[in-house]
Amino acid sequence: MDGLFLVMELVGTVAFAVSGAIKGVQRELDLFGVIILGVVTAVGGGVVRDLVIGRTPPLAFCDPQYVLIAITVSLLLFLVLYIGAFRASQTFRRLLAWLLTAADTVGLAAFTVLGIESTLRFAPESGVTVLLFVGVISGIGGGILSDSLSGSVPHVFKKHIYAVASLAGAVTLLLLMRVLPRAAATLIAFFVVIALRLCAIRFRWNLPRIKLEQ
Repeated sequence: MDGLFLVMELVGTVAFAVSGAIKGVQRELDLFGVIILGVVTAVGGGVVRDLVIGRTPPLAFCDPQYVLIAITVSLLLFLVLYIGAFRASQTFRRLLAWLLTAADTVGLAAFTVLGIESTLRFAPESGVTVLLFVGVISGIGGGILSDSLSGSVPHVFKKHIYAVASLAGAVTLLLLMRVLPRAAATLIAFFVVIALRLCAIRFRWNLPRIKLEQ
């Protein structure tokens, strides 16, 4: 299980760093801004999770390896996109949009299950409500922080059942842990989040909202 936990942490960190860096590129931020968004997206949810469960200082401040991974990924992505000769093309914009969706989806799935796993390790007496809340906030927290920093309404509040997919994955993990080995339950919950996100994007599933007339 420890090996799977480490792989999930690495996958989630890289995915969310890519997601945050792309948001910075789309908003035409400079190199520093792109790196900051990449780092905040990658570790922000984990920082919020640690504060909720009482782990202070948060792990990201004690063990900087994931911050360094996020910085490296954001920097490399910026350099690759910066030297690309096709930046103004529609193909480039579609590629960015697709890469953002894919990275965001994988990061959401990874950090949803990691939030619950980390809480069970640090505070095994935590109740179901705490575990569900921490799982969801770990998955969506980094994206909310990066969207807020870049001056846009967080994606989670307006499109494609983002938080609902995270909640479904968290519920799946807690239910399956009762009947399956922890590793199997974690992997199934991970793919449940991904499947729901992809279905929501493909079929344009959204929660209802009120559209005010102009």
